[in-house]
Amino acid sequence: MGATRVEVAVADGTAWITLDGPERRNALDTEAAADLVAACERIDADATIGAVIITGAGPAFCSGADTAVLDRLRGARGDEVYEGLDELYAAFRRFGALGVPTVAAVNGPAIGAGMNLALAADLRIVSDDAVFVSGFAAIGLHPGGGHLHLIARAGGAGPAAAMGVFGRRVDARRAVAAGLAWAAVPAAELLASAGVLVAQLAADPALARALTATLRHTVLGADAWDRAVEIERARQMWSLPRRRKEN
Repeated sequence: MGATRVEVAVADGTAWITLDGPERRNALDTEAAADLVAACERIDADATIGAVIITGAGPAFCSGADTAVLDRLRGARGDEVYEGLDELYAAFRRFGALGVPTVAAVNGPAIGAGMNLALAADLRIVSDDAVFVSGFAAIGLHPGGGHLHLIARAGGAGPAAAMGVFGRRVDARRAVAAGLAWAAVPAAELLASAGVLVAQLAADPALARALTATLRHTVLGADAWDRAVEIERARQMWSLPRRRKEN
């Protein structure tokens, strides 16, 4: 199976990022993570872009970290594990630091690190068949990348406990009710609905970037996310050798 590609198209002030690896459910490996970081760098450097929408190709948004990467890290030295995790974390952390407003158009399952990527967006709109799955504990792995913080930032402590600790799946309807998503729409209407959400921002990139800077500094708390990443990292590194391989 081929690697997940990161496709970027720009139209009318909006950058559309598509994770394109449907045969792998758009899983993130280190190459895809690096490509997403590079895409974010290009977007931030383009002053004509006022909004970003990210989605997945095929029936999934993102199934999380590529299992081959996790298997390789299981037996690596501590410094290699630290750096390897950092390479994966970079995908959603850089996306979450974009200087323009971001929307995740969640078109199917968002699992583990894929859920982190969706939650790193400023806003989420989901198809009515989307589902959020923490997935870490189910395979014997502690969450990483500030996972619990990102859930709580969007939906509060209850969803963070239910999903991140107790492993509950959240469907589209419940995601909207919990504040994890802004709206749920039929799958055929998802991208058009996301485009409508960002149209005003895309038309005024300077204002869009100013609004985003204020949101990030006064509401979202980047420093809190940074702290959560480091707290979770140590426990994820401890749990990695215990991770159960998927069949």
